[in-house]
Amino acid sequence: MSTSGNIPAAPPGWYTDPAGTGRLRWWDGFAWTDQFSTPAQPVLQGWPAGTSPYAGTNPYTQAGYPGGPHANVGFTSERPLLRRDAPVYNPLIWVITLLPLLSTVLLLLWTPEFRFIRVGRQQTLDPWSLFTPAYFLLLFSGFAAYAASIVLAWFDSQRLTRDGVVRPFHWAWSFLSSGVYVIGRSVIMAKVARGRGLVPIWVLIAVFVLNIVVTNIKMSALMSSMIETIPA
Repeated sequence: MSTSGNIPAAPPGWYTDPAGTGRLRWWDGFAWTDQFSTPAQPVLQGWPAGTSPYAGTNPYTQAGYPGGPHANVGFTSERPLLRRDAPVYNPLIWVITLLPLLSTVLLLLWTPEFRFIRVGRQQTLDPWSLFTPAYFLLLFSGFAAYAASIVLAWFDSQRLTRDGVVRPFHWAWSFLSSGVYVIGRSVIMAKVARGRGLVPIWVLIAVFVLNIVVTNIKMSALMSSMIETIPA
């Protein structure tokens, strides 16, 4: 689908094959691909081979352009492949993937001073000795990271749509957890980007393992510190 002058190129989508095959052909935003879709209903005659769909005065009303007479013809459940130079990663997905590290860092900063109080004849840990500012910051960070991952997933989904991804993984899955969105998004991207797009899953696994290791080490250190402070 060529353009001329200052007329913008059509966005990625299914358009009438300019070769006159009567089928819809996927335009990736820059060039015609080899993907075809059989129309669900008869389509009007396509553009003559080698001509621009913008022969009229208004390119946004041409057949096959979103909103034009062929806008919803030939819908297919198969997601077309992205062009090879299309981006599959962006800063948003990396922030979503690495957000759990925030709690890990704050956990390392939590250093309560254990105190014991006497209840009857027994020594009992004073629960207020645990509630340091770092504890409340750690507690708040979990809610903040959850909310941030939902917002970032929405922006990431919108960005993927602009980059030409048809029906990207829905951002609402992030309400379950950020990990669900990262995994679902990566699987979809691997399908439409010829195997690319799985790196966030491996990063997510690394973050998960790191969180477990750090949490176990920190809890062991806290238990040792508490035992040492128990009055004789």
